[in-house]
Amino acid sequence: MKSAVIVFPGSNCDRDLAVAIESVTGTKPDMVWHGETELPQGVGLIAVPGGFSYGDYLRCGAIAARSPIVRAVVNAAGRGTPVIGICNGFQILTETGLLPGALMRNEGLDFVCRDVELTVENSQSIFTSRYAAGETITIPVAHHDGNYFADAQTLDQLEGEGRIAFRYAGAVNGSARSIAGIVNAGGNVLGMMPHPERKIEAAHGGSDGRRLFEGLLEAVA
Repeated sequence: MKSAVIVFPGSNCDRDLAVAIESVTGTKPDMVWHGETELPQGVGLIAVPGGFSYGDYLRCGAIAARSPIVRAVVNAAGRGTPVIGICNGFQILTETGLLPGALMRNEGLDFVCRDVELTVENSQSIFTSRYAAGETITIPVAHHDGNYFADAQTLDQLEGEGRIAFRYAGAVNGSARSIAGIVNAGGNVLGMMPHPERKIEAAHGGSDGRRLFEGLLEAVA
């Protein structure tokens, strides 16, 4: 599977994400700089990594969402190409409008960095097909602005359409209805705040994150 990891000034999880994708797919992703205007030909998966794009100036993800390469990402998503945004990548995807809502400052105003338990809400998406609905998995978080917010109508719609991929099993950051990850209406875009790329092998203390990438590989292949 040919894949691309988007790199912004301030990205610091791009290499972790690239290693995880290569570990599962056997192929190194193309590292695509934010100033490029086109994605490599034949890309079957686009990954937007965590970090602090543009130093989180203005608003987390707001400047990155207006980078030249992001226009190509939005267009590819519109054609059905799978896109995953993790942590800062989730923030960027909400800023582009590919996903609804926004990520706000954590409830306790603290940076949260630890393993957390998630419940898998829907196992029918390309991102969650290797999990069982209702299953509890462990994935690390590392964020300061991970408090998912949307109005009540949007939250009801996400729930009604089965677009909530993951919820926090316990209190983490004040996130609305404990949402940790959502997909778009087309099912090909996932934004999640926890870092599955940091739980792909035993050396990480568990491999719950690996199944997300395995399911993507299966779907794209």
